[in-house]
Amino acid sequence: GCPNQKLCASGATKAPDPAIAEIGAKLSTVKHKILVLSGKGGVGKSTFSAHLAHALASDSTKEVALLDVDICGPSIPRIMGLEGEQVHQSGSGWSPVYVDDNLAVMSIGFLLSSLDDAVIWRGPKKNGMIKQFLRDVDWGDLDYLIVDTPPGTSDEHLSIVQYLSSTHVDGAVIITTPQEVSLQDVRKEIRFCQKVKLPIIGVVENMSGFVCPNCKNTSQIFPPTSGGAEKMCADLNLPLLGKVPLDPRIAQSCDEGRSFLNVVPDSPAAKAYKSIVQSDACSSNSVKLFIYLFFLSLFLSFFLNINCQVRCQAKLEAMFLYLLLFY
Repeated sequence: GCPNQKLCASGATKAPDPAIAEIGAKLSTVKHKILVLSGKGGVGKSTFSAHLAHALASDSTKEVALLDVDICGPSIPRIMGLEGEQVHQSGSGWSPVYVDDNLAVMSIGFLLSSLDDAVIWRGPKKNGMIKQFLRDVDWGDLDYLIVDTPPGTSDEHLSIVQYLSSTHVDGAVIITTPQEVSLQDVRKEIRFCQKVKLPIIGVVENMSGFVCPNCKNTSQIFPPTSGGAEKMCADLNLPLLGKVPLDPRIAQSCDEGRSFLNVVPDSPAAKAYKSIVQSDACSSNSVKLFIYLFFLSLFLSFFLNINCQVRCQAKLEAMFLYLLLFY
């Protein structure tokens, strides 16, 4: 019979993984954790993750890190211009590779002996690698940790959600393209987020039309036959963070390991990236301000012993009006 029968019968295997608490302590100095997901491969998820990290790190006062958990297809080292770099061990753990002083990257691509090496692993070994990335990397104090995931809803996704369960995760940004064949899989990704109680920050429609650099006219290379991400978000009551148009220079920049935002900063695609980052930051700040004012109002009402229901309601209405006017 199975040599682990007694162990299974004891119930010890059902106990929470002690690594979850260790990861929670390790990432306690990370303010914001954002997962980038997609149901379909080839929609530009890693490209978006890389440029999201670049855009956030453009503020020199922010510390940003990009974690690549696409174990079998690690493309982040190439996109970030870090191919050939290696991870070094220190007393405090693995040291990530830095693109800039305030932008760190970690990927299994740094651990492979050759760029052409295939990672042929089953689920448990993938999960162990993700655990090491979260627990054993010396992330330090971060403002943002961006996690680039593989397509689908499988081992890597379950592992990252489980291991981050003891920390606060801001949520997921879901990437799609306009055509229904992509949206069909993205709806599955949304269901996954809902089932594992992972907040959804919003959806980004990538490859949304092509803007000619000469005449500036827009052509729909991938027609949104079922209404695209805009209709899907309306149907599912999700925020559409923005639409990023096709631009061949994005692919060229990724192949060369350069930030497209720096190469062509005034292009429609670069402006779309920046708009998505800014709108998301504004939304996050609005929520924080609302929560702060709400609890401040409750505290003042209690402290000043304001028991009149009408006056409390008036104060709350005034607070909501202030929020609407301010934002």
